[in-house]
Amino acid sequence: MRWARFDQNGTATFAIVEGDDLVPVRGSPFATWERTGGKRKLADVKLLIPFEPDTFYACGLNYPEHVREVAAKTGQEPKFPPNPDIGYRANNALIAQNEPIVIPKDATDKVQYEGELVAIIGRKCKHLTRDDALSAVLGYTIGNDVSERTWQRGDRTLWRAKNTDTFKPMGPWIETDLDLESLITKVRLNGQQMIEFHTNHMIFGVVDFLVAMTRYLTLYPGDMVWMGTEGATADMKHGDVCEIEISSIGTLHNPVVRET
Repeated sequence: MRWARFDQNGTATFAIVEGDDLVPVRGSPFATWERTGGKRKLADVKLLIPFEPDTFYACGLNYPEHVREVAAKTGQEPKFPPNPDIGYRANNALIAQNEPIVIPKDATDKVQYEGELVAIIGRKCKHLTRDDALSAVLGYTIGNDVSERTWQRGDRTLWRAKNTDTFKPMGPWIETDLDLESLITKVRLNGQQMIEFHTNHMIFGVVDFLVAMTRYLTLYPGDMVWMGTEGATADMKHGDVCEIEISSIGTLHNPVVRET
């Protein structure tokens, strides 16, 4: 099943995606819901971020080539994380499909994309095991972890580098039915493919993170975990369009503008 959220006369409304149509529902995928009986054309609505997360978790350096690429930039030997390592991001940075990524006027030219799989928690859980971890996942969407690299090197908490308004595009919807092993991520900048990688070729996968996290943290419906990115990333500038495609989910599309 594919869940979207759209603006219905000023009200954020969940809907089921069926081909080119949206079927609005009463309720939400995190609780009870029922179809309303009406339909809207996808092309005629404004999509919102698929849901408002309660807690926004993010994995760092979770793909082998990305670790090597970061190490090469700093002239160091690659150091792979020994355990799943989680951080946090801020909801203020989230934007939806087709909304602009806004580069602050005082940012450097090193503002870059990171295409990521996003795991969305569907039930309250603690002490998950490898056997039941995926049962806690409602579904998956796509994230673009936009990062200002100069700030990232200089700010101890990454507060600007990762959490500036509009730096976390997410969408276009939630896919509840997919095979993690079959997923391919592609990133395009102005139509040119920049990278392609096996989405699940992570150092620590979704199961690893959920088991490790719930040893200490209770996860709740509406929490989400961004799973990191692979390889090198490139600079984005005013006028660019960035697309993150993950097979079986869809394509997240956002233009880029710089403040004047």
